[in-house]
Parts: sequence; C-alpha cells; structure tokens
Amino acid sequence: MKSISILGSSSSAGKSWMATAFCALMRKKGLNVAPFKAQNMSNNAYVTLEGGEIGRAQGAQAEACGLRPVAEMNPVLLKPTGDSISQVVLLGQPGKHIPAKEYQDHCPELWTTVAGTLDYWKSRCDVLIQEGAGSPVELNLMSRDIVNLRPIDHVDGRWVLVCDIERGGVFAQAAGTYQLMPQSSQERGIGLIANKFRGDPRLFGGAGQFFRKHTPVPYLGLLPYRPDLQPEQEDNYGLDEREPESGSAAIAWIRLPHISNTSDAEPWQLDKGVHVRWVESPKQLHDARAIVIPGSKNTLGDLEWLNESGLSDGIKAKADQGVPIVGICGGYQMLGEQVSDPKGIAGNKADLQGLGLLPICTTYSTEKTLKQVAMSFEGTEWTGYEIHMGQTEINGPVSEIISPSEASTTNSPALLANKNIWGTYVHGLFESPAVRRKLMQLAGVSHHQEADITWADHKQQIYDQMADMLEEHLDLTSVWQYLDD
Repeated sequence: MKSISILGSSSSAGKSWMATAFCALMRKKGLNVAPFKAQNMSNNAYVTLEGGEIGRAQGAQAEACGLRPVAEMNPVLLKPTGDSISQVVLLGQPGKHIPAKEYQDHCPELWTTVAGTLDYWKSRCDVLIQEGAGSPVELNLMSRDIVNLRPIDHVDGRWVLVCDIERGGVFAQAAGTYQLMPQSSQERGIGLIANKFRGDPRLFGGAGQFFRKHTPVPYLGLLPYRPDLQPEQEDNYGLDEREPESGSAAIAWIRLPHISNTSDAEPWQLDKGVHVRWVESPKQLHDARAIVIPGSKNTLGDLEWLNESGLSDGIKAKADQGVPIVGICGGYQMLGEQVSDPKGIAGNKADLQGLGLLPICTTYSTEKTLKQVAMSFEGTEWTGYEIHMGQTEINGPVSEIISPSEASTTNSPALLANKNIWGTYVHGLFESPAVRRKLMQLAGVSHHQEADITWADHKQQIYDQMADMLEEHLDLTSVWQYLDD
C-alpha cells in the first residue's frame, strides 16, 4: 500500500477538499483508493451502514472513492459539546466526554487504535489518502499529535502540503511549515500546492523558482478557487450563504450555538427561486417562507439559547401565521412539549419546556441511536441516517408524511407532521427534490423550481470535476513517480 497525506499550512487551507479530489482522481485512474483521517474534530457526522459514526468529510471522501463508508476511515472522532469538552467516538462507537485539558493523557491509547487501523488498510487498498488536521508543525502539540506526521511515518508514506494563497503569505506558509518539520518528515514531501487562488493566474507566474529557493519539495502548481465545486463543509465555520437571486424566497435556518450536520441545508443550493438564510435573531425571520431548526450537539443548551434570544417566540409567531417549521434531530426534539435529561447524559441535568409545536416529549438515556434510514417519496428513493441521544414519545395526533422503506431497520416515521409543523430524526431528508418541492408547496412558494438531479448524482458530478481540476492545473509528476515506484 502507498499512502499520500494531505497536510495543510493551517486550518481551512483546503485539506478536506484536496483529499476528496485526490480520492476521486485515484479512482479515475483505476486505483483501489480509500480515505483516512486518524482524528477528526467535527459535529458534522456521518453514520455508516453498521451504525458507526465518522466525520462527514470522510463519508464524502468514501463516496469519491466509490466505497461504502466504514468506521475505519476515521478511527477517532471528537465531537465538541461546549465548555472545552468533547465526546470521543472510537471506531464509530460513542464514548466518554473528555475535557480538553485531559485529552493529552488519552493520546497514547488513542494512537494504539490509530496505528492498528492503519495496519488494517495495508492489505485492503492500493493507495490510502490521508487527511491531516490544522497544521502539522504546531510545536506545542507535536509530541502528542496523532493525525499529521506520525501516521505518515507509521506507513512509510509521503505528503503533499496545501497552502492557502487566499490568506496571503503563501511562500512563508510553505517554507515555514517545511523548516519546522523534523528532517525525517521533510524527506517525505512530494508536493506543494498553492490553493484557493482568485484572480488572474499570470500574477503568480514563475512562483516555482521562489518555492525552490526555500524548500526542495516539488511545486505542483496553483489551484483556483471554485465555489461551485464544494461538495460539503468539513465544519460549521463557513456556512454557505450565497447571494440570493432577485425575488427568491428565504428559508431561515437557525444558526444554533452547538449546531451539527449543517450539510442538511446544502441540497437547497441546487434549486431556483429559494435561498438559505442563516439566522441568529428574531428580526431575521421577518420574510422567511419556511424555518428550519437543524441538528444540535447540545439540544438543551441550544433550547435555552432559543428562549433567551427571543427566537422561540419568533418561531412560534411564524408558526401561528402558517409558515412551515421543520425540526431536524435536535431541532425536532425542541419542537416538542418537553425535553428532559434527568441524569445529565448530554451535559447538565435539565428539564425544559419545548416550543410546544409538536405533541412529543423527549427523554435522554445512555442509549444512542445510530442507523441508516432508506426512504421513498413521490418517485425518489434515497438513504438518510439517524444520529441522536434521547427517545421521543408521540403523545398526540400527527400524520406520517414519509415512512421508512422495507430496507430500513426502523418502523418509526421518517417524517411526521402536525399541520404546518414537520419533525424528523433523519439527516439527509432534503436530498430528495420531491421533499423540497413538498415543503415549498406548503409554504406557498409558487416560483420554486427544484433541480432535476438528485443530490447524490450532483455530488458525483462534483467529484469527477474535482479530479479533472487537479489534472488540468497541477503537475503531478512527483505523485505518479511515487505511486509507480
């Protein structure tokens, strides 16, 4: 097995995007390729068929490889829950919550899991595309870093460094990162990429000679930023809010403090006549034609925030006006009459009144639900997933809009409703054009035009174009030489 690690000069340099593109390119070349990230920190999670939890980015990378996502693609997942505490998900299974100050004490045992998983892949693929985290040369962290240089050494792999030219200082990024690496790691470099360029590429002509003066690592080239080729967000810091079309209807998505799985909003970008607006105050709801409360990693904390910010009253006022309100996962729980965590399973002990828009009550327990859900609605078939703490009881009349198909392992409704209020535990609900159309019909948006392509097919087209971009703009000679050795 050969291994290429995509390292970054900083966070948000484009590591996840580049790793996904390399996965797609290797698959295009007929190689048996798999993705891997030793440790990820993200509340955007993906649920495997076996019920394991991995980073959403690794789920996308698996799709780019043409593989079914498995827990071994992301053996350690940290899910922040607030107050410098994260839940540790190990090989897909949720574990204990650990304060940041204690995390270093657990690194030796976590590395044992990472090393064993790397060994697992040695006989299962031709090429392992690893993704790093942050910068590989954070000097205060390198002794316990299990995601950047150490996995490369373990499999005798090579690395490509992605530098963010959008932020400026790209030559310093490359030279500084290289110089701060141990010599043994420096020798593993096979490429530098200047990423996310906006403008005339001729302005960066001759850059290779400047890179060569300060690092012997081959300069692969300049990659332009393509906002239309962004398959999914790795985290929640760059929530995509594009300039809306004139006259398009606003769908207000609540930007919760502990928001998770923001990928639920992304399929709406395919449609015409509507746009997503991320909101944090009641006044931003003034012209919303529909409102979505997304998933949360701290439902009770975010429910308190809804009350304190005035958004609870704003949402209920809109509901009284007939505006459709959709709750997904934690947002679904908030729409109910009560959310109780008597033992502090998900954080602090609490018993809070919900928005009272659905006749449901949720109680937290130690059991976590992790499962895929196959669905069918108005001629569209697709698969979503559930990932939540808490068991929800239905205490009043509701209608079932979507039921799980026979391929699912659950009998609970995939989508239920009470008049203009929708609730679901399923992430990926809006990947169906038919569901988006149904919601806009309920909202009375007559000029909405849903895309004639499914979200899954759209993403596959993006992966193919990402692979083409690498071949068009980069000189990958050093990469192919390494793989051919």
